[in-house]
Amino acid sequence: MADRPGLRDRRRRSAHEKGLWELRESLTSRISELEALLRAKTGRGELPVEAQALADQAFKELEEARSTLRHDHRRRIPAAHLAVAQTRFDVAHNLMLRIASLDEVTAMMPGLVAYIREHLPVSDERRVQVEEIALAIRSGSALHEVQREVVVDAVAVARHSHLRENLRVRSFTYVVYGMSVALSVIVVVLGVLGAMAPETVPLCFRPEKIGVVCPTESDMSEGSRDPDGDIDDLYATVASSWDYPVVLFIGIVAAAVAAATSLRRIKGTSTPYNVPVALALLKLPTGALTAVLGLLLMRGEFVPGLQALDSSAQIVAWAVIFGYSQQLFTKLVDNQAQSVLNSVGGPHSTPGKPTRDPQTPAA
Repeated sequence: MADRPGLRDRRRRSAHEKGLWELRESLTSRISELEALLRAKTGRGELPVEAQALADQAFKELEEARSTLRHDHRRRIPAAHLAVAQTRFDVAHNLMLRIASLDEVTAMMPGLVAYIREHLPVSDERRVQVEEIALAIRSGSALHEVQREVVVDAVAVARHSHLRENLRVRSFTYVVYGMSVALSVIVVVLGVLGAMAPETVPLCFRPEKIGVVCPTESDMSEGSRDPDGDIDDLYATVASSWDYPVVLFIGIVAAAVAAATSLRRIKGTSTPYNVPVALALLKLPTGALTAVLGLLLMRGEFVPGLQALDSSAQIVAWAVIFGYSQQLFTKLVDNQAQSVLNSVGGPHSTPGKPTRDPQTPAA
């Protein structure tokens, strides 16, 4: 039986939309709720001409938000859909705050103040004024039209600040993904070149009076202990095309273990940008490269006393250590990631106190 067109559309969207489904559905529900509230207000036919114009524009913004969430354009970024739809919803909600009665805005003040405190710094004058207005309302004063404008303006700025916070997370995530792709390309190229010409820069060692040892091959014959010719020629004969791929793979495995361990320090995020996954992907090619570079440093006697590896097992063991040690470099990226995530409503979430009694005139 053929699928219905609507079902095919939903399947096609689910195949290409990779954003957080929960966030999309949550925003869709909020759009429906706000639309119902606006219809209830406009259905009475009691709105002035100016308020009706604001309501009409709010309906347009909500429809644009729905359209953004519904479309199935494959080339657009799903997380960007949520940001655009959220912006449309915020504009519609601000318009609704201007249409609502002063009593209704007064009832919404606790939530509005909490949102402003979450996204505006304590020193922001708009936040200070809103907190003074909220304190005056708790003291029994009525909300005035001018005060409503102050609250709506502060909410709009707080929403814009929230958008900037999410955009910083998105920018950071894309930078990490870009670096992961670039390092992965380098790993692939290095693995291919190492497999095609392992004798160019061999990962081999020549412990004294033992022979030549490589990650996957070794030569303990009498000729390898006291070679007549160039030692590089001996390395070229023992080096295997599997040396580089094996070391790179071991570095990736060690980095994966380090990534799993480091994720315990990264808090989750409600943003549609998966920062922990981006960080984990960055560690994998980094571990592969540090495994190879670490062995090359040992082969070049960069650390005296650590160049005489006498078995393939020892080389593999050091590759594991160097692959895991990428954490020393990527830890800085982890710290920056946590700082970026904390900035989403984090640094400004400390409640501020009004500088004076709002019912007392300033000196």
